[in-house]
Formats: sequence, C-alpha cells, structure tokens
Amino acid sequence: MVTYDRAMNDELVFKALADPTRRYLLDRLFERGGRTLKELESDLEMTRFGVMKHLRVLEEAGLVIVRRSGREKLHYLNPVPIRLIHDRWIGKFTERSVSALSDLKRELEEGVPMTVSGTKIVQVYEVYIKATPQAIWDAITRPEWNRRYGYGTPSEYDLRPGGAFRTLGSEEMKAHGGPDVIIDGEVLEVDPPRKLVQTYRMLWDPQMKEEGFTKVTWEIGEPFQGVTRLTVTHELDGAPRTAAQVSGKLPGTGGGWSMILSDLKTLLETGKPMLDPVQ
Repeated sequence: MVTYDRAMNDELVFKALADPTRRYLLDRLFERGGRTLKELESDLEMTRFGVMKHLRVLEEAGLVIVRRSGREKLHYLNPVPIRLIHDRWIGKFTERSVSALSDLKRELEEGVPMTVSGTKIVQVYEVYIKATPQAIWDAITRPEWNRRYGYGTPSEYDLRPGGAFRTLGSEEMKAHGGPDVIIDGEVLEVDPPRKLVQTYRMLWDPQMKEEGFTKVTWEIGEPFQGVTRLTVTHELDGAPRTAAQVSGKLPGTGGGWSMILSDLKTLLETGKPMLDPVQ
C-alpha cells in the first residue's frame, strides 16, 4: 500500500516536471551541477524572481539540492526522486509509447551531472525516508542490513577515525571472477547517527582501482513528522570512471547511488527491498 507521504512526494515531483521552464533548469543542471542563480537565469527570458520561484518548486520536490560555497548558492540535480517515480510507475506502461515526461526521466536516470571546478568533481544525492536517524544509520553501517539492498553486498565498518571500511563481493560476483573485497576505504569521521565520512575505492575494476580513493559523506538530518533526510555527497576528483559508475552511466554496472538510495528507502519503509539482491 502506498502511504500518504509517498503519494504526496510523487505529486510534487510530477508537478515540478510538468512545467517546461523547470524541465529546462533540470537539463542545465544535468549538463553540469553546481550552477549559481545567475548562471541558470542567463538563458531565460524572465526575471530573477521568476527563476527563483521555479527553483523553489524543484527544491520542494527534492529534485534540486542547494549548497552554499562562500557567498554563493550552488544548485545540484538530485535524480533520486525521479528514480523512485520510474520504479513505481514507468514499468506499468512499457507496452505503450513513452511520453516526453518519461523520456526526461530516463535521460536523467542515465547519471548525475558532475560538478567541475578546475579538477573538482562532486555528486550530491538526497532522499527522504520514513524512518528514524538510528534506523538509517544502522542500514548504512551494519552488514546484516546493508546486504539487503542495492547490489546485495555486505559492507563492514570499523566505526572510528582511521577504521577500515570494506564491501565484500557476492557469491555471483566471485563466480564471475570478482575479488572477495570489491570496495575498500577508511573511516575519516564518525558522529552516529548523524554523519559518516569515509574514503571509497573500487577494486573490482582495474581502471577504477588505479584512480584511487574518493570521498563519501553521509549526512542524516533531524526527523520531521517521522520523515528523515539522507544526503550522500561523493567527491570524485581525478576519478572519472568511478564517477560514471556511481552515477549509473557506466553500462552493465547498475544504477549507482540513485538505485542504492531508492532501494534503501524502500527497504526501511516496507520491510522488503525494491530489487532482488544478487546473492
């Protein structure tokens, strides 16, 4: 059964995507995230106030995330709500011609735009989950939970600064020649159940392994009426292949962070994962 909160979230996303100006703004952020308001309004024949109103609608739907950098406000595309809409609705209509709205969803689901400033690459993801901060923290850090969603691979954390992090390959992955440990890293900062900062290196792909360690920050917000915000920020300097994989753009490697966070939300809210994990 779909909860009232989930139905309302869907309505906000559909409303946001219904306007061509807002779809254009999403296209701009798909091309490159981290844009300022001045950049976004440069190609639109409307006032700054009008652009701000459209961005506010996108923020309320969770499709745009705002981060401050000094005095500037930077805008990022968040594809997770679109992934959730796709998983719930689009599969029902695969026999029919897909509408322009669905085309936009598929385009956005191919990956998250990378924010480039010099060599800096950042991807930001955000999802709202009807669960407590502690439940979300446990789902991220405890292998008996994190093996139940996403790629079906358990992740182990030594939850202290300098502690080890590793993700173990599934039996099917190992049967196809994958290593026992597919991701490794180090815990940098721990503040349960609010914040976890870690390094992150892919080991199953030689090119990604050669790119070295990237940085992932998990931030769990204060709950509001039983709903908690989870934000994942992945800093990917000098790691373009890893960036393509975690954004879902690398063929044959799944949906990346969008898929993982959508599945995490589904598991915590329904007790069952959205996907059938690879065992």
